[in-house]
Amino acid sequence: MLKILLYPFAFLYGVGVYVRNRLYDLNLIKSKEFDLPVISIGNITVGGTGKTPHVEYLVELLKEKFEVATLSRGYKRKTKGFKQVEIDSAVSEAGDEPLQIKKKFPEITVSVCEDRVEGVEKLLDSPDIKSPDVVLLDDAFQHRRITPGINILLIDYNRPIKKDNLLPAGRLRESAVQMRRANIIIFTKCPHGEVTPIMRRILQKEVKLKPYQELFFTTFEYEKIKPVFSDAGTQPDLSEKGLTAFLVVTGVAFPRLIPQYLRQFASETDFIQFPDHHYYSADDIQQIMNKFNKLKTSKKIIVTTEKDAVRFAGMPELDEQFKSVLYYLPVKVQFLDEEGKMFNKKILNYVGENKSNRDLHRRKNQSPA
Repeated sequence: MLKILLYPFAFLYGVGVYVRNRLYDLNLIKSKEFDLPVISIGNITVGGTGKTPHVEYLVELLKEKFEVATLSRGYKRKTKGFKQVEIDSAVSEAGDEPLQIKKKFPEITVSVCEDRVEGVEKLLDSPDIKSPDVVLLDDAFQHRRITPGINILLIDYNRPIKKDNLLPAGRLRESAVQMRRANIIIFTKCPHGEVTPIMRRILQKEVKLKPYQELFFTTFEYEKIKPVFSDAGTQPDLSEKGLTAFLVVTGVAFPRLIPQYLRQFASETDFIQFPDHHYYSADDIQQIMNKFNKLKTSKKIIVTTEKDAVRFAGMPELDEQFKSVLYYLPVKVQFLDEEGKMFNKKILNYVGENKSNRDLHRRKNQSPA
């Protein structure tokens, strides 16, 4: 009944989004193209498609050969304007995802700015920032003021777009027809193992793949659990299945894969879910500890995500007991089959052939006007 009541609002929202996209399509609103490689990574739904792990995959791929910079708006940060993110930046200054990327890759430039055009211009013109060879725009599929060289659209394999609706009746930020703007479409969070040829054809038909588009499939590969604080207790050995109890605590969108993964190792598993990008309070910590203390097994820990770990690490008021049992589960993107080689080649070729001239900021394959 609530969904039905929301349909008129979804219709009005859809009209607004359609008009905005049409104005860009007709070039009545201008979109800027920069003289260096720009790769956009985004989604068409609200959260939960794995943008940050895919940005990190691209950083890992490019950082050895190129000067890499990432730019995002820094969702839920309490600052405004352009900011270069440092390892010791506060979550409130930078946002949790940019800070996570900076801590993992301290050698690259990580920046935030709600105005992406201004952000790229700052990256190119600021004397105290090393001029990048490539800019990765995080969560920028709907940000049409910049025309990226490669537009990557992420779709959660477990949440079919064709069965969804526009906000607020559903989770779609814009109509599924806008998938046509993507150069690359990636189905994320696929089940381990091969996605069958029949399923691939079904999904290819579902997204109405165009001749200029390429379709890939990725899954999440979980690494060894790590302590959030260096002085935490002994790291659990998951090879001894069934000996450790887990309380999974998340403040991310659609986190169900994590408890599902951990159940295979656990003697007992419980789960607390907070809203995406949640700032934890003292009451939240008390709620977590109350539930943690109810786990019957003596050998037990709290497991959270990398993004949540960044927020927890910035809380000076945490007591030692909580810190000693708090761990996080790192995650990496893995392409199915041999598709990763094709994807890597496409990205490396694009950046290599089009990287900016540091002085003139012109593409090598573009003649002067």
